[in-house]
Amino acid sequence: MNKLKRFWKILGPGLITGASDDDPSGIATYSQAGAAFGLSTLWTAIIAFPLMAAIQQMCAKIGLVTSQGLTGALKTNYPKPVLYLMLVFSFPAIVMNIGADIAGMGAVGNLLFPKIEAMYFSVIFTLLLLGLIIYLPYHKIAATLKYLCIVLLVYLIVPFLYKQDWLDIAKNTFIPTIQFNKEFVAVLVGILGTTISPYLFFWQASMEVEEMAHKKKHLIVNKKIITEMQQDVDFGMSFSGLVMFFIILTTGTVLYKGGIHQIDTVEQAAAALKPLAGNFAYLLFAIGVIGTGLLAIPVLCGSLSYIITETFGWEQGLDKKFHEAKAFYLVMTISLILGLSLNYIGISPIKALIYTAILYGITAPVLIAIILHISNNKSVMGNLTNSRLSNILGFATLIIMTLAALTLLYLQFV
Repeated sequence: MNKLKRFWKILGPGLITGASDDDPSGIATYSQAGAAFGLSTLWTAIIAFPLMAAIQQMCAKIGLVTSQGLTGALKTNYPKPVLYLMLVFSFPAIVMNIGADIAGMGAVGNLLFPKIEAMYFSVIFTLLLLGLIIYLPYHKIAATLKYLCIVLLVYLIVPFLYKQDWLDIAKNTFIPTIQFNKEFVAVLVGILGTTISPYLFFWQASMEVEEMAHKKKHLIVNKKIITEMQQDVDFGMSFSGLVMFFIILTTGTVLYKGGIHQIDTVEQAAAALKPLAGNFAYLLFAIGVIGTGLLAIPVLCGSLSYIITETFGWEQGLDKKFHEAKAFYLVMTISLILGLSLNYIGISPIKALIYTAILYGITAPVLIAIILHISNNKSVMGNLTNSRLSNILGFATLIIMTLAALTLLYLQFV
């Protein structure tokens, strides 16, 4: 029990980052994959884990060593145009991601309580998040997000409520299947873009800085701190991959075998489960969507706020009160309101997801290249530069994400 308590204490930024990766937008993508292709994409959860973990560890280490977020490292070590280009692409992508998540939560809220319109749920969730972000101190926000991660465990229960062919599941998990057609390639690209998202890079680095500052660890980053960070990130990314695996498993068995192959939104996935897998499976899936939204949206608007305030040198930090970091909290407020307003200006959640994927697809390879460069720069990282394994995984991620970005752009114009 003591070992478990110590391990839970180690978990923090890595766990929250990993769990927030399975946001309502991500759940929609995984549901599309399962409904359209059954269990054929289960293997992507195994492949994605080492790639995610390698990049997030690099971001975390940059935060620990430099005591500044990824934006600060960019600002210090790269030409200003690179920084501003990242800002131009990141702002609309993150806002649209927030909008898609808020809309998904609202729609699922409406499924659970049909008498209340989805629009009202979206407004309620936005105001709730805004109040919690502004008024709760960092340690309470971090603790709340940490416990919200537990909500994702509901997705590990759902497949067991339905008869499964475990031999077929094992085969599709460990033997990759690739279909050479536009639809399958588009789903693969979507899964990669959802799991390895640029906003997570910024959040991870900034959270490590916050965590160190909150614990008042103004000391040299030693092997123990690095090891604890790696355990945290590895657990967070494996947790993220596990949830992704079970969502594809659920939709790949229940919906695909039930003849439902077209899922566009997360509420469609939840609604489709009800007649096929029963009320309990449907209820768990729907609760999971709302829980992940409450977890992911603060991460999304927080990462955007860190990007903007570090770019312009404004006061920042979840540990600070509103009057101490007005710009930081105003950016978060504006991003939430803009996200909420997307549905009222003609941008549907589906369109928002497509635009987000394109913008993330363009920025991810550039950012990964920069993260690799910083992580191997001795003048920045000292003796904590990348290991050979980190570089192998990092460059593999760069190549895969570059190919994914080029494929995504190609698919938009074919």
